[in-house]
Amino acid sequence: MSSDRLTVSLDEDAREALDTITSKTDRSQSELVRRALTFYAANYEAASTDSSEKLEEYYKMLTGGEHVLLDIDFLHCFLDHVQEDGEPMPEFVADADQVSDYHAQEYVDRFDSLDELLEWLSLCGFLTVRRTTENTYHIVFPSADIRWFMTRFIERSVEPLPFDVTINPGVAKVLLVEE
Repeated sequence: MSSDRLTVSLDEDAREALDTITSKTDRSQSELVRRALTFYAANYEAASTDSSEKLEEYYKMLTGGEHVLLDIDFLHCFLDHVQEDGEPMPEFVADADQVSDYHAQEYVDRFDSLDELLEWLSLCGFLTVRRTTENTYHIVFPSADIRWFMTRFIERSVEPLPFDVTINPGVAKVLLVEE
């Protein structure tokens, strides 16, 4: 077996990762780097697709403590129990609006386009986005209750953003246009 030598520059994160795994495994740095390259090559597709970026963002959301995994059936249960006679209870609407308004302020420094915001919300699992033109999006929701809830959230949370959004509700989906 022949060996090729390679000199690699490591940034701080890579150096820390290599030091950590070296101390955990008692393997040489060369062996670990060879194994890492082999592993990366074998998993290149998974490591270089949009889904891996989405998984990374999802992981950041969950480990940050502000978001939780929630079974869709639980979400439906919650939304069912905040209604009276088929209409959302005013206390729930007020609380949901307060959350929306908070997120609106948070989004000011985060999103410059409707596309960026919808990509984030899609990652959260509340909706599915299909872009039809440069500034037009068809939004599909898992249920009518989630459609009402998320449409109201989007409407309120985009108010301070540097673009306007027209919301055209359909029967089962919503059409959003960035103006």
